[in-house]
Amino acid sequence: MSPQKKLEGLVAATITPMTQDGEINLSVIGQYVDYLINKQGVRNVFVNGTTGEGLSLSIQERKQLAEEWVTRGKDKLDHVIVHVGTLSLPESKGLARHAAEIGADGIAVIAPSFFKLVNKDALVAFLRDVAAEAPDIPFYYYHIPHLTGIKICVEELLDGMIEQIPNFEGVKFSATDLLDFGRCAKGNDKGQFALLYGVDEQLLSALAMGATGAVGSTYNYLGKINNLMLEAFASGDLHSAQKYQFCVQEFLGFVIAQGFGVPQIKAVMSLISGIPMGPPRLPLSSASEEFVLKVKAKLESLKSCPYTLH
Repeated sequence: MSPQKKLEGLVAATITPMTQDGEINLSVIGQYVDYLINKQGVRNVFVNGTTGEGLSLSIQERKQLAEEWVTRGKDKLDHVIVHVGTLSLPESKGLARHAAEIGADGIAVIAPSFFKLVNKDALVAFLRDVAAEAPDIPFYYYHIPHLTGIKICVEELLDGMIEQIPNFEGVKFSATDLLDFGRCAKGNDKGQFALLYGVDEQLLSALAMGATGAVGSTYNYLGKINNLMLEAFASGDLHSAQKYQFCVQEFLGFVIAQGFGVPQIKAVMSLISGIPMGPPRLPLSSASEEFVLKVKAKLESLKSCPYTLH
């Protein structure tokens, strides 16, 4: 892994494979790493986030997963970013120390969502205390207000953040507010921060606003087509970039209409990659067989798009 390399491009928000008994399944992580690299062209991962059911895992499970991704990704992946956010400051600090000790390339923290922080200063203080436990690796704020209920504008947070958190390097921006995102990009004119967009179906819009990369669940199995979109956009071929984005939107619009959450993401990944992701952890319920059959038919109907079944 290459901590000195800037985090950019696609970052797969990893799924946590589980056995049918609901235990984490570490045995397929090596295969998962190779699949991302060889089939999807994705060399960066974001572990134990929302897609990975991080807040449904025990602290020990989160440590085991982080260790496995770092070990299996060694000399293969460019970045293994470990999400260490919890509802407890001591637990988040412990996970941050652990991530640094095992050689992770960065950590990220979501805002606590039960006892909600109501102002910028309190949120920054929480983030600062966690980041200070891993001062030698990059720190990223994970902004996902529709789940946390924390709607403090990221533009406001970025003002003075580097003075408070010296190892702060960017944001995972999982919100549809392109006004806030655009203001962040305007203030990032020197490229000092990684602005990683997290709403996959709107990635092209975020690129036009100034996104430097993207973190998302669909890059696990749609990395190939999204990489083509990134390449087209970078070369100034907006027509082709739109074509790829519209193709992604057609598929995502279809699955969202069916009801698309972590259980369905796991089912789609299992279908496309051939790697068994298993069921989600309760209280989430597995995707239905009907959903899987509909998705398979939809993928097969998109012959003009570079999707591939395993």
